[in-house]
Amino acid sequence: MTPPFYWQDAKNHLAQRDPKLAQLILAYPYEALLNLHNPFYTLTRAIVGQQISVKAADSIWHRLENLLESFRPECYLEIKVEELKLIGLSRQKINYISNIAHSFLEEKLTQDLWQDMEDDAVAEQLMKIKGIGIWTAQMFLIFHLHRPNILPLSDLGLLNSIKQIYGIENKTEILKLAKNWNPYCTVATWYLWRSIDPQTIQY
Repeated sequence: MTPPFYWQDAKNHLAQRDPKLAQLILAYPYEALLNLHNPFYTLTRAIVGQQISVKAADSIWHRLENLLESFRPECYLEIKVEELKLIGLSRQKINYISNIAHSFLEEKLTQDLWQDMEDDAVAEQLMKIKGIGIWTAQMFLIFHLHRPNILPLSDLGLLNSIKQIYGIENKTEILKLAKNWNPYCTVATWYLWRSIDPQTIQY
């Protein structure tokens, strides 16, 4: 697992621009956003986490890890639907992950090109797959591609953290605040997540 190459530069930038983030950065000096270098893992974990609590998602995720021999599309597709339902996955999420698995196997996702594609282009490709919306695409941009300037304003955890720390919840005001974080909104987001979660979030 590796952190983004820009992590230290981002920490320095954010600490200078935002005193509240400077405090968070000091509170977690040895932690960072990490990359597992497994795009199927990242997308699957994001699907599992859609619209449920972090605790519930973690519980289902650990059961899924125990079912799979490894996190590869073909391994997931070998698991029976009834087994997946027993660990807490809804039929809808089972289908969404199946769509993703087939997309990898059928090479509908151009992994070799992602590094050269703009954020919006990657998100657009991903969102052609049923089950992947903007939030899931943004989690992918953050956790797998380590894009530095992603601000997932549909993420409730991020919005709750901003409300707690800055006392604002209006999205226009949040965007104004986030101007101080450019070009490292991803790193600001990660520290704001970390401030409200008992452990680091990993997708």
